[in-house]
Amino acid sequence: MDIKKELWGKSPDGKDIFKYTIVNASGASVVLSSLGAGIVSVDVPDRDGKLADVVLGYPNAGDYFADGPCAGKCPGRFANRIAKGRFTLDGKEYTLPINNGPNHLHGGPEGFQNQVWDSRCDDKCVEFLYFSPAGEAGYPGNLKVVAHYEWDDDNTLALTLTAETDAPTVINLTNHAYFNLDGEGAGSILGHVMKLNASTWLPTDETLIPLGEPDPVAGTPMDFLEPKRIGQDILEDFTALKYGKGYDNCWMIDAYEKGQLQTAAELYSPASGRVLKIETTQPAIQVYTGNWLKGCPRGKSGVEYNDYDGVALECQHCPDSPNEPDYPSTVLRPGEVYNEAIVLAFSVK
Repeated sequence: MDIKKELWGKSPDGKDIFKYTIVNASGASVVLSSLGAGIVSVDVPDRDGKLADVVLGYPNAGDYFADGPCAGKCPGRFANRIAKGRFTLDGKEYTLPINNGPNHLHGGPEGFQNQVWDSRCDDKCVEFLYFSPAGEAGYPGNLKVVAHYEWDDDNTLALTLTAETDAPTVINLTNHAYFNLDGEGAGSILGHVMKLNASTWLPTDETLIPLGEPDPVAGTPMDFLEPKRIGQDILEDFTALKYGKGYDNCWMIDAYEKGQLQTAAELYSPASGRVLKIETTQPAIQVYTGNWLKGCPRGKSGVEYNDYDGVALECQHCPDSPNEPDYPSTVLRPGEVYNEAIVLAFSVK
């Protein structure tokens, strides 16, 4: 495997940002960045063998700092929302920055996605490391996080996220790449066909905080148990779709078992023939159809993105888990290792 490291830019405080390009035997490639341990691009063939970059992003490293979409990066310490920026752990209440309506989102404005991670590579992988000190964004415990990426000759990108702490804390990590299987800058993904391995989803209030127990998807626009165009029901008169201006919701992955890889989703473009199959050890997947992409930095191909030009398929734990004891736990304690995997397998049909 050929891996090339190059200096891509500098952070506002002068830290070097590195970009890593991994090319496999067929010429398909991925580009990764030490800013937010991010996926910058994935170039894979369509049904005719033509390569295209299927991940939304920007031409310059500086465009990724504090971008609204969190394009391609790994948010933390807690991906998704925590209600009113508060949670209680072992009897002590912690207060976090509010940056999404009344709630805390993606670790706050200084979250992991806006940090430059340490990085290294060998002949088969790229690793990013971030040390989050106790009290950063209000979270307890010194936390060491590693994002480990491998790209193989079958066009599969595997991300393993691990973390350790010296004091009880909460953690929820994911990758926030936006996919367009017709190619970045090719327009809407509403014609993409999606299948979710999820028979339940989490209804929310208008600020996208879950209300509690999952609901069945049957008979609702949230039903993707059989392959369906993303745009088929997106304009339905359905409360959740009105709150988010499209899909921005969390589904519970069927047959979840801690530590075991399970199919989460499959995305297919009838136009290009490209397929993305996602497996994960995580219990849930947040699907966000890029409902507010308009106005973000100009894309890599020079095109200005519009709403619904990409879909984020974020394998993770449930939003607001620290305040919902019935959800799979996001508590990490000293001596334990947080260890979750997300596998992105690209193919054609």
